[in-house]
Amino acid sequence: MLVTLTGGTGFVGAHTTAALVRAGHHVRLLVRDPTAVPTALDPLGVDLSAVDAEVGDATDEAAATRAVRGADAVLHAAAVYSFDRRRRAEMLRVNTRATEVVLSAARRSGAARIVHVSSTAALFGPGVRVVDDHTPPGASREPYAATKSASEAIAGAHQRAGAPVVISRPPALLGPHDPKTGDQTRRLRDTVRGIMPVWPSGALQIGDVRDTARLHTTLLEGRAGGAHFGPGRLITTPEYVAEARRASGRPLPTVFLPAALVTPVGRLVDLLQPFWPWHIPAAHGAITTAAASVSVAPAASTLGLTPRPFADTVADTLDWLVATDQLHPRTRTPVT
Repeated sequence: MLVTLTGGTGFVGAHTTAALVRAGHHVRLLVRDPTAVPTALDPLGVDLSAVDAEVGDATDEAAATRAVRGADAVLHAAAVYSFDRRRRAEMLRVNTRATEVVLSAARRSGAARIVHVSSTAALFGPGVRVVDDHTPPGASREPYAATKSASEAIAGAHQRAGAPVVISRPPALLGPHDPKTGDQTRRLRDTVRGIMPVWPSGALQIGDVRDTARLHTTLLEGRAGGAHFGPGRLITTPEYVAEARRASGRPLPTVFLPAALVTPVGRLVDLLQPFWPWHIPAAHGAITTAAASVSVAPAASTLGLTPRPFADTVADTLDWLVATDQLHPRTRTPVT
């Protein structure tokens, strides 16, 4: 099967490409920079003879049309995942505009299977604490969640019009080989470095990127419709830090405060960040997401895929960060 994939040099896209190639499929990537393909895929052991690159932007209709031509299936994973408000305009352009462009092109091409990679965050909104298969797109004011809600609404409209669109909703993701070292990977790295001593009380739905890649392969090869959550678990912020302590062997003194006390700090960071040259690991969106403690209902569909242990995900992520010189080896001395 020929699968066209957007976002193939990103975290989710690279792992999904690797899973598809291992399953015997040929992948065509729509990429802005073809030199990024081996950088993203070589560490995953991907046979590059099974991967082609179509150069172009996912927001460009002509490029998207070229990329999906003749494909049996299309997976749209291109997105900007960030709680940094400086990237709001970029998120609007990529997360929303690209979804309409790519899904429309895929429909016109006659692709038999179209998978839109959404997010559990697309369902977040005021008062939402549990999401399931029937939860509509949310009404969050946080830029990332808001743009993912808008893109899921676009995918839902294509579904209702009869298009063969299926929606994937990954949780927050960790795992090795993150080509661009995204927000979640940086958060774990900063935690282990000891520069995040204050956390809001709350919880996050967290999964392993490799499990989400398995879900995408299953969706592309199968007949399931509707929307499906990526395998994951609700991890409280104390559990998260405790696992970071175990995996690193470091004490990581941490204070957990009610969201009402931490949220103003996040608002202040959002005001300061545009004028500060370095990333501050205390974004308002990340704080409110953890404080909301939104969980996925146990009966929600993950197509029966079991998430791997959180301890394994954390350990593998830290091993990769050490191997790529993003963490000092002494930060990976697990407690036995």
